[in-house]
Amino acid sequence: MRSYGRAVAGSLGCAVICCFPVPLALLVGWSALRAGEDWAWIALALGGAGALAIPVLVLRFVRNSFPRITRRDRLKDSSVSYGDDTFVLWAPRPTPGPAQARVVRANVLDASLVHYSPDGEGTFTTYGGDLTPDEFTPKIRMRLRVYDDEGPGAFETTGEWRVPSLCLSAVTAGRLAVLVDPDRPADRAGPRAEGRRVTPLWPGSALLAGTRTCRVIDLDGRLTEVTGHPERLLRHLRISREAGGIGLDGDTLDLRRLDPAVAARYASVADHARATPEGRAPVTEPGEEARWLVDSLPGAAAGFGTVSRRWSRRGGVLVRGRFLQMTATHTFQDHGPVLDTVIRIRPADGTPPFDAARRLTVPMDYLAVLHRTREVVLYAAANGGSFVVDWARTNLLAGTTAATVIAPDGEEIPVGARPDVIWSLMNILASQGLSNPTAVLDLRKRSLSGAAGSVMELVRRECARHRLATGPHGAEDPADGSGGAGRATV
Repeated sequence: MRSYGRAVAGSLGCAVICCFPVPLALLVGWSALRAGEDWAWIALALGGAGALAIPVLVLRFVRNSFPRITRRDRLKDSSVSYGDDTFVLWAPRPTPGPAQARVVRANVLDASLVHYSPDGEGTFTTYGGDLTPDEFTPKIRMRLRVYDDEGPGAFETTGEWRVPSLCLSAVTAGRLAVLVDPDRPADRAGPRAEGRRVTPLWPGSALLAGTRTCRVIDLDGRLTEVTGHPERLLRHLRISREAGGIGLDGDTLDLRRLDPAVAARYASVADHARATPEGRAPVTEPGEEARWLVDSLPGAAAGFGTVSRRWSRRGGVLVRGRFLQMTATHTFQDHGPVLDTVIRIRPADGTPPFDAARRLTVPMDYLAVLHRTREVVLYAAANGGSFVVDWARTNLLAGTTAATVIAPDGEEIPVGARPDVIWSLMNILASQGLSNPTAVLDLRKRSLSGAAGSVMELVRRECARHRLATGPHGAEDPADGSGGAGRATV
């Protein structure tokens, strides 16, 4: 667990090395002053100005690189109200595509990372005007099954596309919104249509994947939840494109604010949905293992987390938060984009939750499972004055890596699909000041022997509860998307 003080000390050392002319100017100025030179004050003034700039640069760099949330980050704008289940994703604008192209659905049959290797060396890289530069946009090879209901029917196509990091979860979920160019017809004789032009609509794909929240306020003022209903959302995307590109980028579409003709089209979709209700789509389409990109993407290594004994002795605790909003910026790092985020933090002392706005570097492997969970783990100071995002614990809770407990007798117990169990295990370790930086909790280690009893009691209790909930066959399906993405269960 890296402390804020250590982050400041490390940044100070780097700043002094980078600003080596500052002490040199002071030394030269002091020597010239002792020699009675008239120009000594110039060197001293330059050195003094540089010395004053060093702490400013240090604090700014630490602010950018260390994910610490303080009272000054609390959201003060009360004009925006977020529900507990709201997630707003301000993704890059969609590709216009050919004017005659149709918006259809495509399922991702398999996907693999082709290329992602920016040469940023972990530093911040800022672009002017381009929100998705190729350098920081992974290229992914996908085999798609496209459902063109107005063309020759379903067909398969394979290609390589640049996927904005904010929309990676659509690939994992397996549902995309794509444009099909009717001027390049498919070959009816074969199941594949390699020559047909297919252009993914990435923000729309995030809608179909269930990553972004979508609600509709109809002309009568009724609010309807549309998240997780891809067929209705697909109709919305078609109307949006035909009407000239209505954003559909917030969390709520208010028909009362649209042109009456366009609002009537959306209202007809709502009437059709009420007449023939659409079941909620699964969190991911079948065959997720064939498009599991998480292991190939950069990010913090998932683990039960490290603990500072000083932090533990002083009463530090782990708390959970939830991302309410993510907005793309012009800045990137090698392991993830720098995003403007809003997080709802729930303090451990029972005080009301609060929202904080903070610019953070979000790992790409976490973004790839964003359709499943928006949970985030933070470690809090004992006085509750600051919270630090812990990406290792966050990634484990999100299921980017399957978690396993090894009992004292050597039995391996997978707990990857049980975020509630993982959260309890993290708290047991943190309360006792025990570190375990990996996703495997091996209770045979001497350092963990003190927690073995409480850990095994928890795991056995959850095993029994899980068997009662699922019966002798089958397993729980986290259909609400709130659980982790691990591929193993208690």
